[in-house]
Amino acid sequence: MQIDPLLRALSEPTRLRMMRLLAHMELAVGELAQVLGQSQPRVSRHIRILCEAGLATRRKEGSWVFLRSAVKDNSEPPMGAAAARLLDIAERDDPAFAARCAEDRRQLAAIRDAREANAQAYFARHAEEWDTLRQLHGADGPVEAALLAALGRSKLGGLLDVGTGTGRIAELLAGKASHVTALDKSPEMLRIARARLQSLPPEHLSLVQGDFTALPFAEAAFDTVLFHQVLHYAQEPATVLAEAARVTRPGGRIAVVDLAAHEREDLRERHAHARLGFADQQMASLLADAGFAPDVPVTLPGDPLTVKIWTARRLEAAPPAPLPDPAPDQAPDPANDTESNDRKTAIP
Repeated sequence: MQIDPLLRALSEPTRLRMMRLLAHMELAVGELAQVLGQSQPRVSRHIRILCEAGLATRRKEGSWVFLRSAVKDNSEPPMGAAAARLLDIAERDDPAFAARCAEDRRQLAAIRDAREANAQAYFARHAEEWDTLRQLHGADGPVEAALLAALGRSKLGGLLDVGTGTGRIAELLAGKASHVTALDKSPEMLRIARARLQSLPPEHLSLVQGDFTALPFAEAAFDTVLFHQVLHYAQEPATVLAEAARVTRPGGRIAVVDLAAHEREDLRERHAHARLGFADQQMASLLADAGFAPDVPVTLPGDPLTVKIWTARRLEAAPPAPLPDPAPDQAPDPANDTESNDRKTAIP
């Protein structure tokens, strides 16, 4: 990291605010513009300077551009980490900067809350037809057969089905598990899952309302954790997988069934997908960072979407989960930036 670009990047208060925001979560350009109260072209200029200094990285996903802190990735030389530490000190010791950062985080939390509200409204509207909508992800039969094969013949032990939806996969795997815990954030989904799973013995099943970013379970509570077409709804997949590692026993398994990386922007706009699938390398990195040892993924080519099954085994100890952000205040969802100066696309 060269000193001149770094000093230039740190010479502007707006860019210091941006670094603090990106230390908390990955953000779209339009979301940064909303928090900062500045135009998208101006924010894009600040982004370019931060990226040139090696303090932030861009990631294009469909027509959206996401920004994240390079320092947070621990991928930068010591100067970047030193800059982050200086900002920590500044926020602690400078009341004016601390107040500005606190207000920025309130706006950030409002964005997060609005994202979640949009997704929950979608689930509430479509709970009854969810099995039909899942056909967008490919035919159920081949995917379910491949999942069973990937999990192998051994028993699953205590199974956590995260984002159980209608309970279809929990029902499929119940015979291989000693106990099934079906978790979903949507009461409407849990109502449907309860109806589907009512034939299971009560002692064999728990239906729990909860958030996959803060699982309401003790550490090492499960032998197997499953995400079936759920992780693409996560704004912060790393946080979700860290929580999964926390509740998985050492030596336990995780299985993630989701879409391969794709360009179907309509799934984000019409069906509340936060991520347009995942690349194998991206998923391997996410799992490893959470404390899992990834296996070779399974690929099920489709038309137009390909389904992937990623499995991994929990190591003896997982990295600590990220600290939660402050409680959000509700705010309108922002428009997103495509790095053109004249186009804004509203978050669905």
